[in-house]
Amino acid sequence: MNPGLTKNYNAGGAISKRRFVKFGTDDRAVVQAAAATDSIIGVSTDVDTVIGEPTDVIHGGIALVQAGGAITRGQEVTSDANGKAVAATPAAGVNNRIAGIALQSAVLDDLFTVLLAPGVKQG
Repeated sequence: MNPGLTKNYNAGGAISKRRFVKFGTDDRAVVQAAAATDSIIGVSTDVDTVIGEPTDVIHGGIALVQAGGAITRGQEVTSDANGKAVAATPAAGVNNRIAGIALQSAVLDDLFTVLLAPGVKQG
């Protein structure tokens, strides 16, 4: 793992380790991502966090993420309902957010490396 920019926030809800996160409703809070359409801003570090506690978010570089299904090295990834990484696929009329590119292949619940590179996959 080669995390680049890491910043500290308040947890706006429970955040599991190695999951994608997004901004919460409070300007200083983040919450676990819950959909491919969420504006993913980074990955939680290796510590589970409960609401109100400080939590670190990796915004750039290479991060370990937990897989939510089968992923092939080189695929763009996004979030599932639990903040885990899944392959980003276009859906008709829906713009899915890209969190990064898988640097390793993975199956459900594997920890694998992702090059964080936010973007949008247009449907």
